[in-house]
Amino acid sequence: MTTTVMLTEILEQPAAITRTLAALLPASDDVRHLARGRTQVLFAARGSSDNAATYGRYLSEIVAGRAAAHLAPSVATAYRRDVDLRHALVVCLSQSGETAELIETQAWARRCGAATVAITNVARSSLTSGADLALVTEAGPELAVPATKTFTAQLVGMAVLARALTRNAMDLRSAEDLAHVAHAVATVIAHRVDVEPAVRMLAGRPRTLVTSRGLAGAVAAEVALKLEETCLRPVPGLSYADLRHGPIAMVDDRTTALVLAPRDGAVLDGIAGIVPELRARGAAVVTIGGDARVSRSADVALPGPDLPEWLAPIGLAVLGQLVVEGVSRTLGLDPDAPRGLRKITETDPERPS
Repeated sequence: MTTTVMLTEILEQPAAITRTLAALLPASDDVRHLARGRTQVLFAARGSSDNAATYGRYLSEIVAGRAAAHLAPSVATAYRRDVDLRHALVVCLSQSGETAELIETQAWARRCGAATVAITNVARSSLTSGADLALVTEAGPELAVPATKTFTAQLVGMAVLARALTRNAMDLRSAEDLAHVAHAVATVIAHRVDVEPAVRMLAGRPRTLVTSRGLAGAVAAEVALKLEETCLRPVPGLSYADLRHGPIAMVDDRTTALVLAPRDGAVLDGIAGIVPELRARGAAVVTIGGDARVSRSADVALPGPDLPEWLAPIGLAVLGQLVVEGVSRTLGLDPDAPRGLRKITETDPERPS
């Protein structure tokens, strides 16, 4: 089997996760201090980083109990409208730390009174130098255009951030759960040959959609994005709740649905319910994770990571990356260098005169 740079970097993730936890956990007290008196967490990001931010938003509310939302960079960079952010902790995510729009957004947020946290994979970057606090992930250099290890390192950063933002320290189990993440990802990678039936099914039909909900919904959006950029197909990545509000009409016997599920948690019943609904419309269904109900209903079922719901998206992301890399190769494409893309993407907003 051809070894792509993307696959090589996927395989590096257990070590990257271990390094990132070791680097970020000691900063937990700094996060708590910076967030003192701040009632809301706002996230600013683009692309894959925006999907990591969605995971962070859910964690901030579900784990930390703090209201959270996405911040629109265009408010700062295009409309140039000041907003009272004295109540806010603004978290800017950029794997390179050099996305100009996010650097400008972070500077604007500080001027508007926010405390700022930068999450990036590059220590000496413009984003880190302009933040009140920088959480630098330790994924190592990433050469393939599709973000893999830098994305999962960001997810780890989101988990550390949310744990630090809890008003009461989380129990010892949360520390044990975090310590188990690298092992769970290593186990997923060790069984990567199991993804081949899923790869064949996804490559064999012209339409694909990806769905989940809640914490795992962020990864559904990310896997859809990765399929689009490496396989050159339009792929919606939707909450199954949003899917039912119209887009499910497009599902037919030309569709493969990729369904992501944690092993437990509040959304598992709903995910189990959407699988037979998709099959009834003619779709072939590939599931990643879930319980026996989910896997029994699927055409192809991949076991998920041995992680609780709040951390399951990290392992689900790795499984999704393995599937995406395989589909791209099967279609005769180069997953390392998708057509017309480069590693750092600049947004060039129209500036009002």
